[in-house]
Amino acid sequence: MRRRAAEAWRIGVDLGGTWVRVTAHRDRNRLRRFTGPSPGPTGLAPLLGRLWRRWRLSRGRADTLLVASRGVWTPAERRHRARQLRGLAREIRVISDAEAAYLGALGEGAGVVLLAGTGSMALGRDPRGKWARAGGLGPLLGDEGSAFWIGREWLRAIGSGPGFARTRRILASPDPVARIAALAPGVLRRARAGSRPARRIVASSQDALARLLVTSARALGLKPPVRVSWAGGLLADARFRAGVFRALRRHGLRIEATAPRESALAAVARMATGSSQPASVRARSRGRRPQ
Repeated sequence: MRRRAAEAWRIGVDLGGTWVRVTAHRDRNRLRRFTGPSPGPTGLAPLLGRLWRRWRLSRGRADTLLVASRGVWTPAERRHRARQLRGLAREIRVISDAEAAYLGALGEGAGVVLLAGTGSMALGRDPRGKWARAGGLGPLLGDEGSAFWIGREWLRAIGSGPGFARTRRILASPDPVARIAALAPGVLRRARAGSRPARRIVASSQDALARLLVTSARALGLKPPVRVSWAGGLLADARFRAGVFRALRRHGLRIEATAPRESALAAVARMATGSSQPASVRARSRGRRPQ
């Protein structure tokens, strides 16, 4: 039993709307990673099955599988998603990808994490551990201020001009949401070059994201300054993020901006291996700079 436990793999999965990221640890010297297009919740089990065969894993060698998945909130949803993965590991746990992003960014303390990539939402936590979310309803009902929202507003702004044929091709593609979201970096570049339509769209996006954060913070009654961190490709842009913080001040919310301690995938991997501290904290405690 000791030998089996020592050789067992512990796997963390970050299943988002655009990408899936997998990291598997056995010991300090054994690490395997995979990144690819998201297969969605229903396609995760077949994908992991293929990875297991490639990595020569079996249920007996996979000790813990921890999945951070989009679209998971209630205990029933977590149990359902875990049942879909039955047979891949001895222990299977499923949490929300937004919760993983929060724990990676802010840890166990109170605050709000703002997520903005293809979609958008704000997730807050009070000192007693109560959660409150704003947004996160997807492209049909929400995703205000997200990369998809920016791309969609840009397509609306250019209307039926020379870009109309391109718009039709995007809408007819197999994954129009991802392709529309991929337009966002170009809109940000146009805004910085002086395009008035792009500047209006970017400013509206920043204000929408700020309102999500304010809604979550006020629902929990968090006292200012509210600890705020971020996740997602859109907020990785420091200039765009600064605009969101300016919008927060206009909404009257004082914040303490806190850079993310680690990514959602790193948090999931850490929880799967049973470590209580982010890699950056462990590196500092050993007197080394984090890599």
